[in-house]
Amino acid sequence: MEYFVQTPVTALLLVVNVLVSFHALMLDHSVLDRYSFRPVAVASGEWYRIITGGFLHAGIAHLLFNMITLFFFGPALELTLGSVRFAILYFGALLVAHAFTYYRHRDDHAYAAVGASGAISGVLFAFCLFAPLEPIYVMFIPIGIPSALYAVLFMFFSAYAMREGQEGAGSRIAHDAHLGGAVGGLVLTILLYPSAVRIFLGQLGLI
Repeated sequence: MEYFVQTPVTALLLVVNVLVSFHALMLDHSVLDRYSFRPVAVASGEWYRIITGGFLHAGIAHLLFNMITLFFFGPALELTLGSVRFAILYFGALLVAHAFTYYRHRDDHAYAAVGASGAISGVLFAFCLFAPLEPIYVMFIPIGIPSALYAVLFMFFSAYAMREGQEGAGSRIAHDAHLGGAVGGLVLTILLYPSAVRIFLGQLGLI
């Protein structure tokens, strides 16, 4: 508990994501349609969807995957960056993710997506700058994957899924937001904490 007292932004994001998503999934399904990220709706002036779509999820598994990732990587990153810079990183990555998604789907009237995945991708990739060799355990794989390798594989998977069209209104999970958020997270971290590049290269033994 003390750990999360020291990282209030992560704690608040976890609580808000869970409460909002549970409300939408269990009590009022119309919330998903009214507040999901829809590029066409954003273009018509519903700018709030850029943020609200990032606090809704397509299902319990989707919510759990994102929140578990935030739970494991958010506190350590917030302690490193400080709460203000961490909040800027999180919401900045979310904005970049949705900007990229908007660019790709701005003419698709059927497209809608929800999830904190863009912001979470930004957090994960920012973490990789500070600890690229930290093992990450994926589902049922017993051997940890270095975070930098995991990040590269994640990028390839997201790019492949985008090309194959495995996103959109059907699944409500936007793989292009993953990619946009990851790139946004990397760039924002370097801007907010320039020594992250030196730390990354040092961890890899390159300097």
